[in-house]
Parts: sequence; structure tokens; C-alpha cells
Amino acid sequence: MIGPVAPHTGPMASAPGGWQIILADLALIMFMITAAALANAPEGPQSPFKPSPAPKPAPPPKTVQQIAPSLRGEPVAVWTDSAGAPPLAGWLASEARDARLRPTIIVRFVKGHQAAAFARAEALSGEAGLRATDARIVVEAGPADGAIVALAYDQEQVAR
Repeated sequence: MIGPVAPHTGPMASAPGGWQIILADLALIMFMITAAALANAPEGPQSPFKPSPAPKPAPPPKTVQQIAPSLRGEPVAVWTDSAGAPPLAGWLASEARDARLRPTIIVRFVKGHQAAAFARAEALSGEAGLRATDARIVVEAGPADGAIVALAYDQEQVAR
């Protein structure tokens, strides 16, 4: 058996009805606020809320094209322009012919050999044949003259 319950103490103990009275007072206050707001409302039924359509953003000018850095994938095959290397065309023919594979022709030059590097890049592009139609060609300064061709899955989707 449970012992006797202590008498209820506190501010609500003496008020008859306790929390019910407070709740009724709050409901009455909310009713009066709603009635006052409706008294100041315009006559007649109000139409339901219809948000105005958001303005359409202006399309970008057609003449300006966004230029972003090109995608760079990890090379899956690399050809080096060195003694004993197979001809570039033969090497490319032996590699997979996947449309997503893009050849990157990289020619590096030391100071004073820039013109020769551009000529070498053009020659390698010619040797690559049809595989070079979408090749990335990079000619850059480096610690030594040389050239490599890398195949990587970094083909961008281009609208043609």
C-alpha cells in the first residue's frame, strides 16, 4: 500500500480550477485579438493568397562563352618521345579506341626552344592522325626538351 499523498502546494493550489482557468483566459485573449483583426478587415470575402510569379532570370548573352579549366583524368597509357619508342601512330593504334579517351600531347622546352616545341607539337599531332582531332595540346616551359602523349578518360561533353 502506498502512503498518504502530500497536499498540493504552490500558487495553483489555492485557485479553484487551476490551470483550466489560465487556459480559458488565453483562449479568450486569442478570440479578442482575432475579432479585432477581422473588424479592421475590408468588406467582402478575400481571395486566397496567390504569390506573384518570380521574375525569370535574364539568359546570359549568347556571344559570351564560359571558359573553364579543362578536365584532367589520370593517364591510362603514356607514350614517350625517346629512342626505341614505337612510332606514335602505331602506339595509338594498339591502344583502346574508346570515345571517352582523349590524347594529350605535351611538349616541354627550355628557354630559347619555344618555336621548335610548337613545331614538334604540330608534327606529333599530324603523326597521331584521326586520334588527334580532339587532342589537348600543351606546350610549356620545362627543365628539358621533350614530348609525351598521354591517353586519359577526360573527354568533355561538347555541343557540336
